Amino acid sequence: MNLLDAMRYLAALAQHRHFGRAAEACHITQPALSNAVRALEQEFGVTIVRRSRQYEGLTPEGERVLASAHRMLHEREALRQELSASVDRPGGPLVIACVPTAVPVAARLAARLRERHPDIRPSVRSLSSAEIETGLEQLSFDLALGYVDRTRARALRAQVLSTYRERYVLLRCRDSGAALAEPVPMRWADAARLDLCMLTREMHNRHIVDDAFAQAGAVVQPVIETNSVLTLMLTVLEGQVCSVMPGVLAELARQYPVLELVPLVEPDLTVVMGLLLPKGGRLSLAQQAATALAADAAWWRGVVGTADAAVHHSSAVSDGSAM
Repeated sequence: MNLLDAMRYLAALAQHRHFGRAAEACHITQPALSNAVRALEQEFGVTIVRRSRQYEGLTPEGERVLASAHRMLHEREALRQELSASVDRPGGPLVIACVPTAVPVAARLAARLRERHPDIRPSVRSLSSAEIETGLEQLSFDLALGYVDRTRARALRAQVLSTYRERYVLLRCRDSGAALAEPVPMRWADAARLDLCMLTREMHNRHIVDDAFAQAGAVVQPVIETNSVLTLMLTVLEGQVCSVMPGVLAELARQYPVLELVPLVEPDLTVVMGLLLPKGGRLSLAQQAATALAADAAWWRGVVGTADAAVHHSSAVSDGSAM
């Protein structure tokens, strides 16, 4: 058994949660993947995967093996980049995880990094806050964009490279007879009376919005719920509902003249978002290049906007030493 290959197959299975899709991602047959996982179980003398007719998740022992798999794969990739690339021309894969509302920032980060370093191959994954927190602990991705308060409250092993503050806005269709002027801010209590499309309750962003409504003395029952930030915008574009979202995400709506962004006040909600670097292993050259980009304050202001963000940076990490 090739231990590193078997660990890679296990990591793919945990990511895709399906034997067939994991095998396809690894470019092997499903029986080959299943046999590799069974070989791992024989090697360590534990059951790793809960099975019935389909994949049902990992056992507690399997979670520990998976954490080791991510660390081993991370170290292998960091070493491979050191041996095959150079600091002046970094290359290799770079996995960026982000909460759904931070997808626009993650996408711009990936594009700019690829522009600076053509040999880097960024991959952006939209994940829940809980999945990001697990991934930070297990080194299953290279960078993350998430909620700083959650990261600190859970004492996660992560360095906060950069932070920016987001304010929330109401996204609605513009009154066809209104002049193209900056909208008057709206109270959260007044927004609660509108027909709203909101994220589903398992998403952390929904809890943030619900808490703001609660502070305003309002309880909201949305007319549409979704776990897709794209759906939030598209339903508003149809003209029958409004939505509440962070300003950085809502900025995408400015390409549609029919939509407008209304600042929400009373309470004045500000949420701190951060670019997070997992701790616990050496930095790959791709990670080092990303941390250098994260130190570019002018670029960050261009991405998140001066109205929504006050960007703060920690010291950039420029070497491959363990953190």
